[in-house]
Amino acid sequence: MFGEYKGHYRALIRLGLPLVVGQLGVIVLGFADTLMIGHYNTESLGAASFVNNIVNLVIIFCTGFSYGLTPVVGGLFGKGQLGEAGRALKCSLWANFAIGILVTVVLLAVYWNVERLGQPEELMPLVKPYFLILIASLVAVMLFNGFKQFTDGITDTKTAMWILLGGNLFNIGGNYLLIYGKFGFPELGLLGAGVSTLLSRVLMVAAFAVIFFRSSRFRPYRIGFGRLGFSVARFKELNRLGWPVGLQMGMEGASFSLSAVMIGWIGTIALASHQIMLTISTIAFLVYYGMGAAVAVRVSNYCGQSDWVNVRRSAYAGFHLMMVMAVFFCILLFSTRNYLGSWFTDNREVGAMVVTLSFPFLLYQFGDGLQVTFANALRGISDVKPMIAIAFIAYFVVSLPVGYVFGFLLGWGVFGVWMSYPFGLTCAGILLYLRFRRRLSRS
Repeated sequence: MFGEYKGHYRALIRLGLPLVVGQLGVIVLGFADTLMIGHYNTESLGAASFVNNIVNLVIIFCTGFSYGLTPVVGGLFGKGQLGEAGRALKCSLWANFAIGILVTVVLLAVYWNVERLGQPEELMPLVKPYFLILIASLVAVMLFNGFKQFTDGITDTKTAMWILLGGNLFNIGGNYLLIYGKFGFPELGLLGAGVSTLLSRVLMVAAFAVIFFRSSRFRPYRIGFGRLGFSVARFKELNRLGWPVGLQMGMEGASFSLSAVMIGWIGTIALASHQIMLTISTIAFLVYYGMGAAVAVRVSNYCGQSDWVNVRRSAYAGFHLMMVMAVFFCILLFSTRNYLGSWFTDNREVGAMVVTLSFPFLLYQFGDGLQVTFANALRGISDVKPMIAIAFIAYFVVSLPVGYVFGFLLGWGVFGVWMSYPFGLTCAGILLYLRFRRRLSRS
């Protein structure tokens, strides 16, 4: 068995390692934001939790939509059609720009009604300006995603990694200057973190554009980008693939974001604890998705060649690697569970609550790794429509109702809401795996 998968393990690690490192850069940024805001004051941490959960839900959907480009570019790259891959990037940037405008309008509607969402009244003066400035960054997020999925699809995963790491370093430096008012900069608190995030996202898009249009290694793709006309058929294909993946990931994110709204009904301490644990749990999720993206690229390359044996082996090899990472995260978190809260805040109530939330996290690692692997495998073979129904069942029929029952009807509070995640993620993982196996049995 090992001999059958050994080559796939090596290829996935080589391809996925830069993706994981890039995701770790995002993780470091999330840690830095939460650490800096948490040590500024608990109210800012609670406000950041509420806003970030809403905005991150939209960003997860946007990222999922942009994933529609990966199987298209991956298939074209596998066939050697580099100019057509460049045209696909152009169509993707236009599609992503349109979605960026759409979600900006949607979040502005939420912004104007934010006071009706039942959050602690004392947080509103912090929530509203921070929310508004993050909304302003969404178009930049979408354009960056377009470039990133293109380079991932042609197996160039290092470019995005270096841009992400550079942007995150800029963001951390900006946080230090603008949250605390260092070296003559104004002390803006939570708003300063928002300004720093906005600037870093704009700079990352600009860096990607400069590299693509100036670097010689992208010349074959630039020919297609510039000389081949806009393809309505390709634009429609990207939407056909992007919307199901975006909705699938968006519903997964919604289960966390709507949980945050429910947790806000409990109070500021619960919301701050949720934000800390969510920041920690994002480590595993983003690292899984780094390896998952490598699975999607490998699967799409083999799918373009109609090599179904290696499509299957690539997906299963990715799952094996995912489980190794899950075991590592479980051991690490269990060993450090009593110290996690104190890294982010001096509030002892928050720290004690974080310890209790570590146990639901340990329970859902298998399900999370399973659903990430086979969602990306299905994305690689462009079989994405069933993912919408699977996500609806797992997150809206299972996860959210279970969270409400455990958290409020049974009176378990924030711990009960978090206990819903193992049910939802494991359900999603099993259904996605069964769909992938059924799809390959027909090929």
